[in-house]
Amino acid sequence: MTTNARPWGADAARIAVFAALIIALGLVIVPLPGGVPITGQTLGVMLAGLILGPRLAPLAVLAVLALAAAGLPVLAGGRGGLGVFVGPSAGYLLGWLAGVVVIGLILGTRRITWWRAGVAAVVGGIGVVYLFGIPVQALVTGVPLAPTALSSLVFLPGDLIKAVAATVLCVALQRAYPRAFARTALRVA
Repeated sequence: MTTNARPWGADAARIAVFAALIIALGLVIVPLPGGVPITGQTLGVMLAGLILGPRLAPLAVLAVLALAAAGLPVLAGGRGGLGVFVGPSAGYLLGWLAGVVVIGLILGTRRITWWRAGVAAVVGGIGVVYLFGIPVQALVTGVPLAPTALSSLVFLPGDLIKAVAATVLCVALQRAYPRAFARTALRVA
């Protein structure tokens, strides 16, 4: 047990806050002319990875997914239930878990810079999520991989905007409240 580790209760509270943030941002839906709306939920996922790091962020995502599995309407568009885990978006939900780990690992424990936060949000929050999501979507819908990947590009501009927003928020929070980024070992006491 290290002396600089936060008590488990503090980490549990941070996990709960970010799970709630991910859920709340799912309520933010921006309709686009092409009929494909942009939701804020992946912004919450990116922020969780950037702020909580690779150990705690997956727990926040798992909390959201557990609530969805229990049938609560916590996903974008008020979706929930076990059906979301066998539908076209199932791979993206799985990608959230891997994505927050990659985001946290890229950002690391060193001083946070805008470029490292931006790379982490793009690689983990977009690249990794798409890497899981597109193949599963293709499998579930029966559409070949290439057309599925091509059709998913419609979400890329919105996701890039969310990555920029996550980067700006992360760097601003680091300057305003650096304790939020204390990356200590997860301990149960």
